[in-house]
Amino acid sequence: MTLFNMWLKVKEALNNKKGQGMVEYVLIIAFIAVVVIIALTPLGTAISAKFTEIVTALTGN
Repeated sequence: MTLFNMWLKVKEALNNKKGQGMVEYVLIIAFIAVVVIIALTPLGTAISAKFTEIVTALTGN
């Protein structure tokens, strides 16, 4: 009976899908974060260049 009980517990653990939804949400959020980082990197460089241009214009150099 012990082997049968162990088989039932393994079978139940494999059919447990409680965490599946959470994992999917984490993967979606991670994908969105990567896309945002990739998109904002060139934008950050452009903003930095614009601020440098403004500071240069204000200081007269």
